[in-house]
Amino acid sequence: MESGFLLSGRYRIGASIGRGSQSTVYSAYDELLQRDVAVKLFRSDAGDLDHTRRQGQEVRILAGMSHHALVTLFDAGADLSDPESRRTYLVMELVRGQDLRHRAVQGPLSAAHMAHIGYDLADGLSYIHHHGIVHRDIKPANILLVDYSSDDRRPRAKLTDFGVAAIMGHNRSDDDGGTSGTPAYLSPEQASGGPAGPASDIYSLGLVLLEGLTGKMAYPGAPIQSAVARLLHDPQIPEELAPMWVALLSSMLSRDPAARPQAREVSLALRQEVINGAGRHRQHPAAPADEAGRMRAVERYRILDTPADGAFDRIAALAARVFSVPVAIVSVVDHDRIWFKAHHGTDVAQIGRDPGLCASAILQDGPWIIEDAARDARTLANPLVAGEFGLQFYAGVPLRTPDGHNLGTFCILDREPREFSPEDTKTLEDLAAIVMNDLEMRLQSRQAIAS
Repeated sequence: MESGFLLSGRYRIGASIGRGSQSTVYSAYDELLQRDVAVKLFRSDAGDLDHTRRQGQEVRILAGMSHHALVTLFDAGADLSDPESRRTYLVMELVRGQDLRHRAVQGPLSAAHMAHIGYDLADGLSYIHHHGIVHRDIKPANILLVDYSSDDRRPRAKLTDFGVAAIMGHNRSDDDGGTSGTPAYLSPEQASGGPAGPASDIYSLGLVLLEGLTGKMAYPGAPIQSAVARLLHDPQIPEELAPMWVALLSSMLSRDPAARPQAREVSLALRQEVINGAGRHRQHPAAPADEAGRMRAVERYRILDTPADGAFDRIAALAARVFSVPVAIVSVVDHDRIWFKAHHGTDVAQIGRDPGLCASAILQDGPWIIEDAARDARTLANPLVAGEFGLQFYAGVPLRTPDGHNLGTFCILDREPREFSPEDTKTLEDLAAIVMNDLEMRLQSRQAIAS
């Protein structure tokens, strides 16, 4: 279509910004609402009922979806100005940024950026899966990066092209009966001609994340060669990737759909990695200042390098009895260590900061609950979980000062998975408040004596 064409008397067509086998996407201008938009114009196949059905399904799916990681649908229609050529189209938000396929040409992305991007995509998949939709064509070309730059602290990603998406639970007789999706990113069940469910989207997303981190496609080659390869062997996940990435990608790329995590679990794992990255000072310039302020608060309360505290020991023992757990801890997080000021049920008095879950808990705004650590993507690679200690449950509440600094946590641990109700969480928060109130009274007493 020529630039400048006025579609349906409203949308002024601009340059082509994307092309697929059945459609072309143009930048355009909505002259009624006076805003830039993207117009997806379908190929003119008046007699192709399959293409017409897919267009209608894409409209129905997008019309019911509203999420920050999905491209928003504004309008849909047909231009009948040419009696011999019916032009059907979708009008969507114009995302200013390249797709992940074009970005990948520049080389691998940083792990921090991939955590941000992957979190958005997994969160979007969690949303559509909850609404009974399977995308079935997760690939770099269908992932739009919003205002991406190498210095962007928060790259955003949006998922587009629901042309081959499926509605879960509907009669599949209206499906095309063949394999939907792009060969290089198919799940094993799709490659073997089986139905695609939410786990198929997780597998495809795993391939996208792996490619983004390594700069290499896991299953290159001709379509049949690429599709068959994943039935014969698992993708190679480089050992030099961080343990979190190795564990997460290994689970996402399992050949058994039932062994893959749900989208919600993936989004939580990647969100946690974003938070951990900030805590390790790898991404946000403001983080060192925040950490310095937190450490000044730790020093102000004088709880490092002090003898064991009988009052805290009694509160930890009380927590162990209340929740019927073997271990309860009052922790203080230092620069590189986690010190246990009370440690009921364990003789350990300190551990390194990196493996300690308390270091993650203090980065939260509220309680941090891990009900099944061996299955939770946020913790399954943690050495306390995967190693000899065998941690399976963790619930921690930050010890927060009145001026907003988290000194450490009040936490309980178990070697068995367990459920933790909102009432349980409130009780744990109350116990943490008792500890923090005691620390505050001690501080005020010292200040009163000094004055």
